[in-house]
Amino acid sequence: MNPFVLALQAKNLSVKIHHHSAYQIVLSNDTPFTSTIDGTFYEGIHGFLIKPHIAHFCVAEKGTLNILNIEPYSNMGLELASRFKENENHIVFDLPFDTNAFFKTPKDNMDINVLVNTLVSNLPPNNYDERIAKIVEYISENYFKSDITPQTFANLVFLSPSRLASLFKKQTGSSLSKYLLWTRMRKAIYITLSEKERSLTDIAYDTGFYDLPQWNKYMYQMFGMPPKALKFNSDLIQVL
Repeated sequence: MNPFVLALQAKNLSVKIHHHSAYQIVLSNDTPFTSTIDGTFYEGIHGFLIKPHIAHFCVAEKGTLNILNIEPYSNMGLELASRFKENENHIVFDLPFDTNAFFKTPKDNMDINVLVNTLVSNLPPNNYDERIAKIVEYISENYFKSDITPQTFANLVFLSPSRLASLFKKQTGSSLSKYLLWTRMRKAIYITLSEKERSLTDIAYDTGFYDLPQWNKYMYQMFGMPPKALKFNSDLIQVL
């Protein structure tokens, strides 16, 4: 999976109206579902692509939804942004064929991994600087440390914080801080859904957040729900 993508699969889902800072792709795995997006009601659709900060909610009480959340300033987020027409904030897919045609995936194939691989393959090729690769490896192994700062990364690759920030954004489309945040968020969500006995406070600390309120804040901003809502619907949702 792309590091700026969080993929979830939800069964028999009904969520309240919300908005978030990520681009979101929602696709039915089987039966059509109902959604209200930016005040417009859609019935019997098979999916949608939505810009950040657009209010919406979904009801799919008899099926399975694949949900992709994409960091808006990553290379994939910027590529998705280019697919919208002027003044367009969401795109609805009435039929599976519409989804396959839009994302250029094989006919009648709704596999979320195929979709992500197709999106990644459409991105411009990028040979990452070895210093960026070193930073990515460091974050993967040390994301849980709450004392990581821009200077931590700069010292690791012998660049100034400003030079490193510029290089990282040029190669990924996003900032270092957002990359670290997405890594922590993916880990925290995975633990929440796979280790149900763990307290949310412990998970927040163990994944690098200062405390549970900080994790709550970022969950609302990025995904439109608090960790508590995710935990109590954990029998309905899995991380891909």
